[in-house]
Amino acid sequence: MASTVISIPNGDVVALKQKKFQFSFRSFVSLFKEKIQKRSSDDTKKLIHSIKVGIALVLVSLLYLLNPLYKKAGENAMWAIMTVVVVFEFFAGATLSKGINRGIGTILGGSLGCMAAVFAQEVGGVGNVGNAVIVGTSVFIFGAAATHFRMVPSIKKRYDYGVMIFLLTFNLVVVSGLRATGVMELARERLSTIGMGFGVSIFTSLLIFPMWASDEFHYSTASKFENLASAIEGCLEEYFKVVSEKENQPSASFKSCKLVLHSKSKDESLANFARWEPWHGKFGFSHPWDKYQEIGEVLRELAATIISLKGCLQSPRQASSTLRQSIKEPCEAVGSSLAWTLRELGDSIMEMRRCLPKALILPKLQSTRQEIGLVISPSKLATIEGGEGLAISSFVFLLKEMVEKVGELAKEVEELGELAEFPDKMLAGGHYNENSSINLCCT
Repeated sequence: MASTVISIPNGDVVALKQKKFQFSFRSFVSLFKEKIQKRSSDDTKKLIHSIKVGIALVLVSLLYLLNPLYKKAGENAMWAIMTVVVVFEFFAGATLSKGINRGIGTILGGSLGCMAAVFAQEVGGVGNVGNAVIVGTSVFIFGAAATHFRMVPSIKKRYDYGVMIFLLTFNLVVVSGLRATGVMELARERLSTIGMGFGVSIFTSLLIFPMWASDEFHYSTASKFENLASAIEGCLEEYFKVVSEKENQPSASFKSCKLVLHSKSKDESLANFARWEPWHGKFGFSHPWDKYQEIGEVLRELAATIISLKGCLQSPRQASSTLRQSIKEPCEAVGSSLAWTLRELGDSIMEMRRCLPKALILPKLQSTRQEIGLVISPSKLATIEGGEGLAISSFVFLLKEMVEKVGELAKEVEELGELAEFPDKMLAGGHYNENSSINLCCT
């Protein structure tokens, strides 16, 4: 078995390895604590939401439990309870969205249904064939039109529930007018009880420990940068391990990348709910949530590129350990630069401060591109025999792709800072110093 002798002129290399080990161990401990705290926070939020739903149901049930309220609401009080059960959601924005959609759909559907029912009674008479023909025609016209509007993407995205409630309410009101009198009074009573249920839901959701979708969307977007930065560091560490180390240690985890890759539907829902929420904290009515979604798209592309490295890590035809060690130093410098940049971008979003990529980050990425170009030259690649050249080229190509994606992220984050009018970060004073950040990242 061949052995490689490495001369160590002084103890700097050993100290550096010990420092890296301590740094990774501390990172593991901090990540573990963060996950425990996050799980505890999520469980607390779920418990608070459950209690809030119970409070809302008790309040709306008073329409049945108290005789004075029951005499005014009557059997229609059931509609208030149904409204709370259907409308109350985890996030305040979701409750507002469903509540407003339900209210508008109920008002429009009930109004048009009453008009159609009264028109049918006046023209065709109660219980006559003409009345049934008019009602059936109106049901067909409004039902087909509402269903067509539900398939329009812009309406389906934000108002699908309201159109569905409109269709349901219209049919209930206009069809009940065939056999019943006093349709207007019936619609008024049901609308009032639905409004009571909506009021109780909004009161409980917004005033008792509100759960804001905007906060969740903001923090989840910022945390993705840290997750991808850790994944890049883990991939590079795994790739440059020697064979004996790989056998004794677990392989790099791509779980965080997969979570980012599959976050599109969640981001769309949170962005939609955030648009409905009132002004609170640092988020106004015109906060650029669309830009958050654009940043999420680039993050998912970056996550897909990182997952592509899985083939380089697990392929039996990967380059030899000696060849990989020859490019270890420049590749680790590139990975450290990418991780530092991602963390800076994530911190700027989390703290809602501009990171000035034109002044600092983009030039650093430009130098990173030049470093990648020097990792393996075409002349050196031509001397590599077999499939090792292709394997090492694939790895370097994926590094280049990650640099390009991080550059796109820097531009998107800068545009977000301009649209949201984030204040500038301090370029001096210790918090945001280029030299100290780079030195910390590379040590």
